[in-house]
Formats: sequence, structure tokens, C-alpha cells
Amino acid sequence: MPKTQQDVQAMTAFRRNPARFLKQVKKTKKPLMLTVNGRTEAVVQDADEYQRLLDLAAQADEEEGVRQGMEDVRKGRVYPAREILAKFRRDRGIPG
Repeated sequence: MPKTQQDVQAMTAFRRNPARFLKQVKKTKKPLMLTVNGRTEAVVQDADEYQRLLDLAAQADEEEGVRQGMEDVRKGRVYPAREILAKFRRDRGIPG
């Protein structure tokens, strides 16, 4: 996503008028990168957009877990649950 001058602001400008910048972030749904001495030091983001990113990341993790599980099945790296539980109990001296 290309950054415009509005997307990057000095921290001092943000401190002078935070309400203006928060209104911009809320309206555009785009994050605002804050710089100190020309280097990005912080990002201000709309709360709803941040939650959306968290949800996307969680979904990606779930999909990756399913993909890895399916690969384990294809490569024969699976065992019946009864065998695993019996081994677990034997290894730990749990009667059962």
C-alpha cells in the first residue's frame, strides 16, 4: 500500500493535535505512521481495523494448523488416539 504524506507524520505534529489525526485515522481506516527524527517509531490505527487484522491473523493460524494436519495424514504421521492415550498412561504409570 503506497504511503502518502498524510500516512506519515512527525510525532511532534501528532502531539500538537492528536484529535485531528485520530479523526483522519477513523475516517480513512488507514494507519498513521509517526516518526521521530525521520524514522518510524509508532503506528496509530483505528481500533476496528486493528481487530480486523487480529481476526485475519487468527484465521490464518487456524488454516495453517489444518494444512499441517492434512500433511501429517498424507505422510502417515498419525496414530489412533487409543494407542497414543495408552502409551501416555504407560509412560506416566497411570492405571487405566
